[in-house]
Amino acid sequence: MVGVPSGEQYELVTQSSQPAMEAVHEEPEHESLEDQRLHRRTLRKLDFVLLPFLSLLFLLNSLDKSNIGNAETAGFTHDAGLSAQDLNISLAFFFAFFVALQPLGAALGRRYGMARWVPACMTLWGLSTILHIWVRRRWQLILLRVIIATLEAGFYPTTVSYLSLFYTRYEFAVRLGIFYGQTAVAGALGGVLSWAVFSHFPSRPGAPGLLPPESSNAIESIGWKSWEVLFLIEGCMTMVVAFVGFFWLPHSADTAWFFNASERRWAEQRIRLDRDAAAHASASPTRRRSSPVTEQTTPSHDFNQDDEHDGEAHDRLLSSTDDTHVRHRKLSVVSATSVTADAGLSRHDIVSAVIQRKIWHLLICNILSAIPATAFGVFLPLVMKQLSPALDLTPAQSNLLAAPPFACGAVALFIFTRWSDRSHQRLLPILWSLGLLLIGLTLTVLSPMSNYILRYSSLCILLSGSYIASPLTVAWLTNNTPEPGKRAILLGINGWGNLAGVFSALLFTPADEKTGYVKPFVITLLCVMASFAGFAAFRAMLQRENRSRQTLLASWDEVTREREELMGDAYLDSRSRGLLARIFGDSTVLKWLGADGHRRGDEKLTFLYSL
Repeated sequence: MVGVPSGEQYELVTQSSQPAMEAVHEEPEHESLEDQRLHRRTLRKLDFVLLPFLSLLFLLNSLDKSNIGNAETAGFTHDAGLSAQDLNISLAFFFAFFVALQPLGAALGRRYGMARWVPACMTLWGLSTILHIWVRRRWQLILLRVIIATLEAGFYPTTVSYLSLFYTRYEFAVRLGIFYGQTAVAGALGGVLSWAVFSHFPSRPGAPGLLPPESSNAIESIGWKSWEVLFLIEGCMTMVVAFVGFFWLPHSADTAWFFNASERRWAEQRIRLDRDAAAHASASPTRRRSSPVTEQTTPSHDFNQDDEHDGEAHDRLLSSTDDTHVRHRKLSVVSATSVTADAGLSRHDIVSAVIQRKIWHLLICNILSAIPATAFGVFLPLVMKQLSPALDLTPAQSNLLAAPPFACGAVALFIFTRWSDRSHQRLLPILWSLGLLLIGLTLTVLSPMSNYILRYSSLCILLSGSYIASPLTVAWLTNNTPEPGKRAILLGINGWGNLAGVFSALLFTPADEKTGYVKPFVITLLCVMASFAGFAAFRAMLQRENRSRQTLLASWDEVTREREELMGDAYLDSRSRGLLARIFGDSTVLKWLGADGHRRGDEKLTFLYSL
């Protein structure tokens, strides 16, 4: 926080600033209708102006990653003079660069601000998508995929970090589900769009498994292949939306063009209150019992509002701070810096993120759980093509049949994220979703190729559980990382979970096509089982660490707890330093980072991790 005092200034500043803080956080006896309207209107503008546009960006991002699989069903590599293996090699290169550059992309996005960084990158990768039309050599395909991977690296963590700036902790998972669900929507939309393109622009005769020569009159008359039209349409859409993004996306809530002055103030204040509640969620039992459950989280009464009342979103905000004492009155000062600013990064943010052990545990679990989602984002149309030889599916039909499983994934994601927000839990819904995924994978492995109805149904169940673990992992990270800069880097490291794409490209090879990809399905099943065990162990580890912190806090006096909550520099005895060393791993690193003298966010020993 800007202006936080040090050491000996603590008592003087807290006393002198108390009246100002009381003015900010004074609780009204009754919540006014005008306050509720302002809260609802602010949240509604975020939901209908900012969130849909960010979701559209991610939808186009997902389309540009998966469209090469749709193009392949129309004979892309055949027409370009390439082999089917060249496609897999290019995908492996894509994911290798995409994954390796995730933290760097996230750091650059946070450094220069999402509002300008992401649209610039999107414009360039949209152009690269169009350039696929002129690919005639393997190196050209690999080069274009590497360029797109470099530009897309950091897109997801940067955008998710940006989105988390505007929503409170337990509003976030549902919105993230809508955002991340665009991966599934992209799969469905990509299938429908490909069906529409391939139906109106049939592929030229000669490509294996495509339409007969008499069906290609339309495309022959204009000289365009169907996959060329697909790349052109999707690349142009990306470039147009990216251009709009330069003007649409605000750098912070207090500069948002879609808010009026009172909405800007409240958009900032509610996030500050929510982050304070997260940082101080471990108030002593005595203080929690005596604290009111209606801490002021509504705007002050000098704002003017004129909209209808709906308290659902407001109630969620209240629930996120129910167990927090009104000790915000004792904080030193309210930061004059915007808490929703999309830029800003420090050395402490980077180093503390890199040395945090929890992110590496989550990363392994995330890689293993994400293999189905990344694999089917590209290969499901090809799996559908091999669903049953008796069906004799055309490229258009195989792409259209890929849409319903993706739609199941999107619906299941919304249900699970809504449950997660309402229950204030992240890890338990992840475990249930992985159980659903295991059921789908098991049925897919056991169902015979001849029973295409059962196999298709099992794919729908499989996709229903595929898209939940990754966004809820991100939601857990954002809930438990109050510092925005560190949060961005952690999300970038978590982006290495896209290594699953490399594994899926190596797993689902043309050699397994004739067997219905049974071997890749079995390997994927084993990976998801390992991920399930990893998430269960992570949940148990958090519970143990929370108990250790609570036990330690119970031995502290009130002044020490208050100082640790505010400053993060309370004097630590040997027991406290031992707990801190377990968090950072090494006392030398701890001293170099400064965490032993001034702890921030989840480094503070008063911080308890949510599950």
